[in-house]
Amino acid sequence: DADPFPEFAKHWKNEFPDGQVPRMDLNSVEDIESELEASKSNLKRLQKALAEEKFKVIYLQTTVARQRRTDTERFVGKDENCNADTFVLSTAGHVRKPPPPPPNCMYNSLLCFISQGGIEKGLEMKKLVLSGFLASEEIYINQLEALLLPMRPLKATATTSQPVLTIQQIKTIFYKIQDIFEIHKEFYDALLPNIQQWDEKVTVGHLFQKLASQLGVYKAFVDNYKVALETAEKCSQANSQFQKISEVSSWSKEEEEKNKCTWNSTLLYKPIDRVTRSTLVLHDLLKHTPKDHPDFPLLQDALRISQNFLSSINEEIDPRRTAVTTPKGEARQLVKDGFLVEVSESSRKLRHVFLFTDLLLCAKMKKTSVGRHQQYECKWYIPLADLTFQTLDDSDSPTSIQVLPEHELEEMKVKISVLKNEIQKEKKAPKGQSRVERLRKKMNEQESWLLTHSPTIPFRIHNKHGKSYLFLLSSDYERAEWRESIQKLQKKACVLSSVELQVLTSSCFKLRTVHNIPVTSNKDDEETPGLYGFLHVIVHSAKGFKESANLYCTLEVDSYGYFVSKAKTRVFRDTTEPQWNEEFEIELEGSQQLRILCYETCYDKSMLNKDDNEIVDKIMGKGQVQLDPQTVQSKNWHMDVIEMNGIKVEFSMKFTSRDLSLKRTLSKKQSGVFGVKINVVTKRERSKVPYIVRQCIEEVEKRGIDEVGIYRISGVATDIQALKASFDTNTKDILMMLSDMDINAIAGTLKLYFRELPEPLLTDRLHPAFMEGIALSDPAAKENCMMHLLRSLPDPNLMTFLTLLEHLKRVAEKEPVNKMSLHNLGTVFGPTLLRPSEAEIAKTQHITSASDIWSHDVMAQVPTQSRISHNICVCA
Repeated sequence: DADPFPEFAKHWKNEFPDGQVPRMDLNSVEDIESELEASKSNLKRLQKALAEEKFKVIYLQTTVARQRRTDTERFVGKDENCNADTFVLSTAGHVRKPPPPPPNCMYNSLLCFISQGGIEKGLEMKKLVLSGFLASEEIYINQLEALLLPMRPLKATATTSQPVLTIQQIKTIFYKIQDIFEIHKEFYDALLPNIQQWDEKVTVGHLFQKLASQLGVYKAFVDNYKVALETAEKCSQANSQFQKISEVSSWSKEEEEKNKCTWNSTLLYKPIDRVTRSTLVLHDLLKHTPKDHPDFPLLQDALRISQNFLSSINEEIDPRRTAVTTPKGEARQLVKDGFLVEVSESSRKLRHVFLFTDLLLCAKMKKTSVGRHQQYECKWYIPLADLTFQTLDDSDSPTSIQVLPEHELEEMKVKISVLKNEIQKEKKAPKGQSRVERLRKKMNEQESWLLTHSPTIPFRIHNKHGKSYLFLLSSDYERAEWRESIQKLQKKACVLSSVELQVLTSSCFKLRTVHNIPVTSNKDDEETPGLYGFLHVIVHSAKGFKESANLYCTLEVDSYGYFVSKAKTRVFRDTTEPQWNEEFEIELEGSQQLRILCYETCYDKSMLNKDDNEIVDKIMGKGQVQLDPQTVQSKNWHMDVIEMNGIKVEFSMKFTSRDLSLKRTLSKKQSGVFGVKINVVTKRERSKVPYIVRQCIEEVEKRGIDEVGIYRISGVATDIQALKASFDTNTKDILMMLSDMDINAIAGTLKLYFRELPEPLLTDRLHPAFMEGIALSDPAAKENCMMHLLRSLPDPNLMTFLTLLEHLKRVAEKEPVNKMSLHNLGTVFGPTLLRPSEAEIAKTQHITSASDIWSHDVMAQVPTQSRISHNICVCA
């Protein structure tokens, strides 16, 4: 073979024009291997020396900065041995904890933290958070350097007659890593001096905002990640030279042994892991940054961008999850798992379903005695190669879906709300802890029941060589997620022996990513309870469609552990860039996520599925955002974009707490109808029932009584505001507006009218009596009490209430079509009709949640009140 040294010299000169070419005798394979080992040894020695010098530089810079500080009394009585500002890097590139300070130092620091003002304490904590993050950023940059280390020699050999990898393989494996390295190097270099010269005026928010704005590079990296990993693994198996080159990294001896043969997967995952770490740090920084500090809005913005990015990639396969090895030596990776409701033998069962790279496994938790480890029992599994998705038409013997009446579900929600309220009260009681545990257990049972009986959307799967299975889901989003995840993995068949199945099922306990049923009682007290109130969402537009279509969006939020569809835009016809610009007001009940689904309308009736709860339109894309209280709770609109399958949907949102949104205030403009007392309006109009109530009811009964979710689905907020303005100004063309307006907007206008009455329809005066009446346990006594109280109402209030009640009865008669029972309608109208005015709440000291629970209880009596209304009318 030709002497390889001249070729090496040529590539060395290209890479290091000013450097002298090192002389090497490369006359045989043994010479090359010997030189390689010597180079590896030198590299490790130099890396150790570099780490030691970096440690010295950071230590000395921090010490100088500390000496220069003029505010030496920030920590009163701080011991000279207590160095809270210094972080130490070990030679391996990892954070090493400094030795614990003497007890006196620790107590002095703690006492000082407690005694200091909130802002100064917050800023000092902020510095500590930033210092720790800076240390981890240094490690991360070192890891990126280690990842890039093999790239240069690989590129050098790519143009030779014996390349280790092709140029295309190199580009695939190292795609965007150089860009990510440069972004973080620039960020690190800008952040370091700010921490070294720290005071309350230092701002870093712009640095985090800029870092978050460059997440598009990470998106490109993530999109390429699986291909890069597969390419690297194939190249390692096929090419021993690449395997040797990739072993040169910055691991310590212990890590080198532990991470042997996993350089590709371990280091390639670091960029994805880093975004998660950055998001957690942003949460901590916001906690310790005063709201009036210039950094606060910038950090909020950076957190919002980071959270949305994480939401957009959370469906990617997580290579850090433990996999199990098949008898053939292949890795069986857990891709997705979660709790689903299975219909088995005509009853609903809550199952834990595990999707692996080659099969779908359905399991249930075994009952075990106290102190023993929990275990799963496999109910069935299907190799993905044998799995098909089944429609009702395909099924030989379709399983009937038993759907509970809506009022039973709503009654259970009321019970859960009452229990939550009792738990909060008992927590404050001196000896309430034992009762709290009993209440929690009861609430867990009720929430589990609700979670099992609420889902109605069918998800049918079939084994080509066996039977079919039916799951019920609460959301079309969830069904699409499972279907897409399975379709991506369907390739080769697998068959498990009974022993293999037992081993795999046993491993599910360690592999699972969803540990608890999503009920409130399973959450820690410290966990965010979610948002209660109203979320205002404007769906602006979408782009990225390849062909013209008839498009619309739906909005879902989570409540009581499952997702509910809350709003739907109009259909924008025959376009690739729909411009909806529609605003919705969505009620939140402990919600933590907003989902947006984009559909293409299906007009081909032959394609319709016969399932009652089947959504037949085609999902073009879906995405979700976290409803983080720190970023959402603001008076200003937050504009955002969700990316879904190449489609970008632009939307804005802001949140109003329940206290503010249900606040009753008297309108200054008494010539209108909104915010004006009902007797003033009826007297002016010379009517028994306000014109707005009569017209909205008439329009709903004319063309909205068959609308699915009428009064539950939000109308477009701009349409509702337009109708409100027209009714307030008594516009002549109001009837024309009503006939042209979307029916959900008209229903929303009626609800808004009752919500904005200065006092509830059942009056503040009778509010305490209604509360006492609803507490009666005897049904006959309760009915008599209700009749007496309703007769005590002023005439305009009584006639309006009876008119509305008769209307709700007519809507409920169409429940098989519109899915709205009397109890369901009662729940929707509860807080709107019955929540007392602010003066009454302050006077009786009723907290909002108790008032809302009472509203649910009163409206649960709608059937009783229907009889009462009949009796009152007869008496009249």
